[in-house]
Amino acid sequence: MRPLEGLLVLDFAQFLAGPWAATRLADLGARVIKIERPGSGDICRHLYISNLSLDGDSTLFHSINRNKQSYAADLKDPADLVKVRQLVAQADVLIQNFRPGVMERLGLGPAECEKLNPRLVTGVVTGYGAEGPWRDKPGQDLLAQSLSGLTWLNGNADQPPMPFGLSVADLTASAHLVQGILAALVRRGSTGRGALVEVSLLESVLDLQFEVITTFLNDGGKAPERSSINNANAYLGAPYGIYATADGHLALAMGSVITLGELLELPALAAYTDPQSWFTQRDEIKRHLAQHIRTQPTRHWLARLEPAGYWCAEVLDWAGLWETEAFAALDFVQTVRRDNGPALRTTRCPIRIDRHRYTSERGAPRVGQHTQEIQSEFNLGV
Repeated sequence: MRPLEGLLVLDFAQFLAGPWAATRLADLGARVIKIERPGSGDICRHLYISNLSLDGDSTLFHSINRNKQSYAADLKDPADLVKVRQLVAQADVLIQNFRPGVMERLGLGPAECEKLNPRLVTGVVTGYGAEGPWRDKPGQDLLAQSLSGLTWLNGNADQPPMPFGLSVADLTASAHLVQGILAALVRRGSTGRGALVEVSLLESVLDLQFEVITTFLNDGGKAPERSSINNANAYLGAPYGIYATADGHLALAMGSVITLGELLELPALAAYTDPQSWFTQRDEIKRHLAQHIRTQPTRHWLARLEPAGYWCAEVLDWAGLWETEAFAALDFVQTVRRDNGPALRTTRCPIRIDRHRYTSERGAPRVGQHTQEIQSEFNLGV
């Protein structure tokens, strides 16, 4: 039995952060009903990140919305709204990521939903919070990254601000929303009272930077200084970074520069005996390393460093990772299928409970696929 079995989640959200939180709850056993507009459904059905589609919807939509049912409703239609409100009255969790004020205008804001269902846990994702001068800015991942200071941590010192190559603000906010919802459900178990759980892309991506922001706050507001060579963390000294080898790349984490010089047979590093110099002279040290490491293949360096316990790793692409025994042992790829239609290979839930891996073969639904079934089951409109 999955830990959230018996819970009913209504997913009003679109795009990534909200729907992905609902998917994680589904992974853990909750029943998730996706509330979508008739016809077009979630905008993400037509949001392509690689021009890939499957059975009329983007593969992005399929990956974010697996293991859900779809209920089609026009929230501006009074008859449909009555049915949705009846469904809200029977739900455990409601997730939405409309701009502030939209659900309130529809009569489905937190206060109204609490009247319908005092035990309901409402989860809300916004771009920048429900208050303040940025409340109506578009809540989009790249924009949140750009406003958060995050982009000044990536790339080398001579490069412009650089965003992450994935939706890090959306995904972090999604994880925070799940954490908040689960905490509220635990409290509801003892008090019987629901809750309003709110997260924003900006706050989540700020929290993601807590290590470096804490340094900034306690270091006189000194701006982070990216290394000009192989930067990987603006606040860490040499050798921290990724280095080209003769046939690939090698990642070096924290460690003694003196020990590293001995292991790599690089005498130039013996001069940096003061650990403070590993930061103040990190570009100089990294330059020595970069020139030396590119002379031999990756396996040559790993054979020297790994037996000594020095923190290092080969840099793999997905194809290379897929070939490793370590990845095979994770059994991390699952296949989902929409009814008897096309199959999609995607990732599984990364959480294990009692050593059990959670997978599901049910793919993302078609728009309104389960509307009639749900209306009948929950006596909607009666």
